[in-house]
Amino acid sequence: MARVSARGRRGRAFPLLFGALAISQVVYGRTSRPPAATRGIVGLMLATSLVEARRPVPVLAAGAVGFGAELVGVATGKPFGHYSYSERLGPRVRGVPLLAAAAWAMMARPSWAVAGRITRRPAARVPLAAAALTAWDVYLDPRMVREGYWSWPGGGRYEGVPASNFAGWFATGLLVFAAYAPLEDRGAAADATADDDGGAVALYVWTWLGEAIANACLWRQPRVALAGGAAMGAFAVPALLDRG
Repeated sequence: MARVSARGRRGRAFPLLFGALAISQVVYGRTSRPPAATRGIVGLMLATSLVEARRPVPVLAAGAVGFGAELVGVATGKPFGHYSYSERLGPRVRGVPLLAAAAWAMMARPSWAVAGRITRRPAARVPLAAAALTAWDVYLDPRMVREGYWSWPGGGRYEGVPASNFAGWFATGLLVFAAYAPLEDRGAAADATADDDGGAVALYVWTWLGEAIANACLWRQPRVALAGGAAMGAFAVPALLDRG
């Protein structure tokens, strides 16, 4: 009974958090976006994703794997290329903000959910989820570089970001979801609501559309709006067409 009650509380909390996230992001998009606001948005989105996921262990594992990859990346330039973080994202460990773990974690469950709508084959779901997660970075990296959160000393052809970054994201995504999948499957065996992925898909779709509108209409970044819209749309649209 306690377990059912906890699940019910999480189910009621998700739409409230999702609504608060959407409103906060709309306001955020129309402001000067100070670092504190950026950190707050990341924290709120992580909370929303964790509540929707119901089982936090896979999400937290995704954050840990992503953070580990960032530590290697900053130290060696692999797999993303040579880059460095500023101090604007808060406390850092070996040059990597702790908030970086939250960024990997908060989009793991939505990416996993849309991949599950597109394919029912477990072997295909991991690379599809990695690609869906990488598609989000087509929006993320240009904005974070533009606002001074991290930088690429060698630059890059896409908004100052090199192609190696996206290859690194995909490679890291494969590791993220290789860890995520068995943890998710283990929890699903004991959870009757395991296939309830509508909230996670909604998070992915909202991020896709919200970033496209913000880049096109508010931030005057049509190239990013088109590239990110196409990248995330390649996963969001099929996920919407297959309602599970």
